Amino acid sequence: MSRVQLALNVADLDAAVDFYRRLLGAEPAKRRPGYANFAVAEPPLKLVLIENKERGGGVTGALNHLGVEVDGPDEVAAAADRLAGQSLDTLVEENTTCCYARQDKVWVNDPDGAPWEFYTVLADAPQAENTAGSGAGCCTSGIEPDVVGSGATVSACC
Repeated sequence: MSRVQLALNVADLDAAVDFYRRLLGAEPAKRRPGYANFAVAEPPLKLVLIENKERGGGVTGALNHLGVEVDGPDEVAAAADRLAGQSLDTLVEENTTCCYARQDKVWVNDPDGAPWEFYTVLADAPQAENTAGSGAGCCTSGIEPDVVGSGATVSACC
């Protein structure tokens, strides 16, 4: 079996485990002092959380954002409903142009500010960035905390 592994530095392991338990709908496969991992069947993912108070507390290194591609808009809507039902702050983007594709997506930030998206590609697009005039870069991690959780539905990328 093949799967993607993501290893993240986190400032507060308990907060991160609680967030990822709710985000992924799964319990940790292993939990040790300063360490936890999730072995998720769907989507196939190995998520490793390493408590590192010096490097945690924000998006570090080259990480831009993290995501799960789903098959269609109904799955994006179901993810948005599930995340909101878990009391996670979300931002829904519908029919947005980003990364040379027209997409529907829902964003959520983890406790350290790392942005996650559940998204589907609706169609190819000739431009990389959004055309809605928001000024946001394409597929960036610049999701404003005051926007996430507002219950807003927008049509501008990121």
